Amino acid sequence: MTEPHYLSATEMARLLAAGEVSAAELLQAHLDRIERVNPEINAIVTLVAERAMDAARAADALPREARGPLHGLPVAHKDLADTAGIRTTYGSPLYRDHVPDTDELLVTRLKAAGAITVGKTNTPEYGTGSHTVNEVFGATLNPYDRTRSAGGSSGGAAAALAAGMVPLADGSDMGGSLRNPASFCNVVGLRPTPGRVPGISDKAAWYTLAVPGPMARTVGDLTLMLGAMAGYHPGSPFAVTEPFVPDPEESVRGLRVAWSPDLGGLPVDPETAAVTATAPAVFERLGARVTQVALDLSDADDAFRVYRAWYYALSFPDLDVLGPNTRWNAEQGRLVTGADLARAEGLRTRLFHRMAAFWEEHDLLIAPVSQVPPFPVENPYVSEINGVVLPDYLSWMRSAYWISVLHAPAASVPAGFTPGGLPVGVQIVAPPFADARVLRAARAFEQATLYGERRPPR
Repeated sequence: MTEPHYLSATEMARLLAAGEVSAAELLQAHLDRIERVNPEINAIVTLVAERAMDAARAADALPREARGPLHGLPVAHKDLADTAGIRTTYGSPLYRDHVPDTDELLVTRLKAAGAITVGKTNTPEYGTGSHTVNEVFGATLNPYDRTRSAGGSSGGAAAALAAGMVPLADGSDMGGSLRNPASFCNVVGLRPTPGRVPGISDKAAWYTLAVPGPMARTVGDLTLMLGAMAGYHPGSPFAVTEPFVPDPEESVRGLRVAWSPDLGGLPVDPETAAVTATAPAVFERLGARVTQVALDLSDADDAFRVYRAWYYALSFPDLDVLGPNTRWNAEQGRLVTGADLARAEGLRTRLFHRMAAFWEEHDLLIAPVSQVPPFPVENPYVSEINGVVLPDYLSWMRSAYWISVLHAPAASVPAGFTPGGLPVGVQIVAPPFADARVLRAARAFEQATLYGERRPPR
């Protein structure tokens, strides 16, 4: 095989099923790749090579009837997900040497499907922010330009995928943490409908803004991985009971697509705007009916910030042990009042009903994922966009976190490159529970453009 580490996961699965490659051989190809490129990119921060090889050899010994849909496929888990017997730091110095006793639910499901855990991917402290850097492991670099950010908070996952270290990786998304790094690293990421991939919480079981989800290099691989991760679990009070079924239809012909270049007045970097502006024409060529809309999602801003702050105050009561970004969020949460929560709930409720009317007239919404292309890695966050000075470190992520408030599935798909070669993704959004429609449209766009096939320079 030529560059086996850059084959799609679905093609790897075919080769494994046909006996043309063993799980051990496939794993070794990825371990070799990790050894070559990870020291500079810093995407995989804990590697369990021997443990993974033992699992791969055990997978090779399984009879065919006992093999799952992800049999023998290497996978890396975000360093927020608990992994039994494997260091899990949450990006915090407090947990530098922490080794959990149990696996998180998504890890259990991926293992049950036959995936081989190779290690953990980098994340900012407690997943706070869309730039992957922490005091434990430092920064993850963008494989397309190693002076740039890989995004976050699932930046290690996105960079590992883009650099060919793994074919599949999991992540999580509150304000864009699956979509932003996918956009920055030219891979695909899906924020599923909340409850599609259940998360189990002992502090905020009803919190719907943070969701786990899949990342991959192709939409087909994303769909394959989502099938293994999704499914009802009684530990989540809003877990989706219906099984996930991919849409057999591959065309977007006839779909009503709403195009919003700025989600209602957000500042967008000119290079990002130029790339994302090419997406509507692609959908039109594919037979969709595209209409530019004047969509106002600004009510989502206050609602998101109140709920996020409340969640951080609940999750992190001891401010003295937190880094600056996490501490700022927790401090904001301590200021949240009952009146604030009532206002946020009212805003989100009215927005939900306005969007319900919107979805009666549109099947999809397309918009920028991020308002900027990958920024210099030494910058802690984006402070200005197209001449607009931003008030805080959250503001540059609004194009992603406004969508989080909608309870809707959203994917980031490669949409092109800036003149300097930096990746830019387009965001594809559908009504709540229409995850299969998002993936159908994402695959059609992917196949029509092939931007995801452009690899990093080395």
